[in-house]
Amino acid sequence: MTTIVLLITLALGLLVTPLVAHAQPPPKMYRIGYIVGTGGWDATGEAFKQRLRELGYTEGQNLIIEARFAHGQGARLAALAAELVQLKVDCIVARGTSATRAVKQATSTIPIVMAGASSDPVRLGLITSLARPGGNITGIIDIAEQLAGKRLELLKEAFPHLARVGHLSDKHISASATDLQEVEAAARRVGVRIQPLQVQGPEELEQAFRAAREARAEALIVVHHGFLNSHRERLVQLVDTIRLPVMYAHSDFVKIGGLMSYADDRLDRARRAATYVDKILKGAKPADLPVEQPTTFELVLNLKTAEALGLTIPSHLLFQADEVIR
Repeated sequence: MTTIVLLITLALGLLVTPLVAHAQPPPKMYRIGYIVGTGGWDATGEAFKQRLRELGYTEGQNLIIEARFAHGQGARLAALAAELVQLKVDCIVARGTSATRAVKQATSTIPIVMAGASSDPVRLGLITSLARPGGNITGIIDIAEQLAGKRLELLKEAFPHLARVGHLSDKHISASATDLQEVEAAARRVGVRIQPLQVQGPEELEQAFRAAREARAEALIVVHHGFLNSHRERLVQLVDTIRLPVMYAHSDFVKIGGLMSYADDRLDRARRAATYVDKILKGAKPADLPVEQPTTFELVLNLKTAEALGLTIPSHLLFQADEVIR
């Protein structure tokens, strides 16, 4: 009798188990916003998504990414940020200072992760402090302006004869002024004169290069803020016409033919932004997550471009470089 009861119990268990399994709720679908001033998914964006996959998020299964790209048109950011807020996303990742500002103005409740905002977000009113951001914003800052002096020093180290260097920047981006101040301070240390070249749009690039030639600039430093980043292919092509050594603010320019760059590791920054998203989706509050600074930096050189320009990069810099494109 005991055996019969046991068999009946097991049979009932087998019948009930599929029903229980079938009744399991589907995994929670998270929806995050992703807003960028430039256009399309680049290597930085792909690194962000890859890190999310490593953390257990799969698009279409438990994650939806609502991406919005301004394609270099900063005026569009406010409308794009408003779209993401209307979608009631769980979190918004904002790449760059302008994107972060736009999202901050659009919402005070949805968590925001900065992925490379200004090096001084406190002064800009984005957060209260790095250690205790307060409000709904946290993330990783961009210290590009603080590296501006180092870029000039590396350029001078590569080409010791330099006496006059042009500084190309987007006039509409406030960080460009800080970058210029840092470069001018470094210029006084290394004995170089700086020629500011401020432009307001891509149609002014050729005029800026003519001004550089007229000022007898022997090299250029290009700031990546604003439209200069979204028009990097054209920028690199135009630089070829003046045949001067150019230092860029990140490696994307060098990988499409620019000469050299020095910057923080943008892919590492993207991966760390994904980690912030994971913590927030699991219940952490942005106000309690300290803002981080970049910790890894890259010197990237393009030997093919150097050879095309008839330039020789010192061997000790080649040894220092994190990546050499041959």
